[in-house]
Amino acid sequence: MVGEEKSTSSLGASSNPASSPAPSLDLTRAEKPFWLLKVPPRVSQLWQRQAEAGAPFAKVVLSVDPAKPDEPEFSLQLCAMDTGGIPKDYSLDVNKDIVPTHLFSENPQGKLSVEGKVDRKFDMKPKNLVSDEYRKLCRDRLNKSKIKTRTLQVLENDHGGFMRPQPVTIGPTYTAKKKAAVSKAPETKRIRIERQELELLVFKLFEQQSHWTLKQLVGETQQPEAFLKEVMSELCIYNKRGPNQGKYELKPEFCKTTEEEKPAEQS
Repeated sequence: MVGEEKSTSSLGASSNPASSPAPSLDLTRAEKPFWLLKVPPRVSQLWQRQAEAGAPFAKVVLSVDPAKPDEPEFSLQLCAMDTGGIPKDYSLDVNKDIVPTHLFSENPQGKLSVEGKVDRKFDMKPKNLVSDEYRKLCRDRLNKSKIKTRTLQVLENDHGGFMRPQPVTIGPTYTAKKKAAVSKAPETKRIRIERQELELLVFKLFEQQSHWTLKQLVGETQQPEAFLKEVMSELCIYNKRGPNQGKYELKPEFCKTTEEEKPAEQS
């Protein structure tokens, strides 16, 4: 892979003399294992001061239980004598969810190198959470979080003009026209007549014409629609299709009766 990258960069340099060759990547230490440790901010600040002084940071202790040789336990102890209230002893919890990660470095000449890969990942947790020093540290941290960082500034020579509502131009308004409610005329209450009387009236109407709509029959008989439909269902046939769709006609047996009564009345 390195040889291919060099040949590609040489071709690019020949085609464009002004361009600089791409730096090669040193992979000789790519498989070197490293441990990744998540450090609290206070511990990180302490280690930075120790690094400037050239002092060691901490000591890592590996404990193995003979009954569980595959589950070693790790602990860490800070080397600084004065930790400023920071706990000295920590337990290192192994984080098994490791994302493949590599470490890179760059020397002053711009050469890139892979220094290794992350083999283990740890989370630090103080062993003694009830110590007076740790309680004081938590108390100080809580008090600092309560300090308000926002400040109020008093405006001088201000009369509140910028807070007054400014006039706004509003276009002409139009009042919606109210639609006059159409008052329906109260329906006249139809009084039912005797059933036999209504049947005779229906027969007389069908002597005038052979087909009637329900609306026409209601207008002629002046009877309630429900009562009229009940009588019509016994005397007539309702056409649902055809040229007389939506109209009633007498049943065949009643048509013969009316035809027989006509000559008798004429005689």
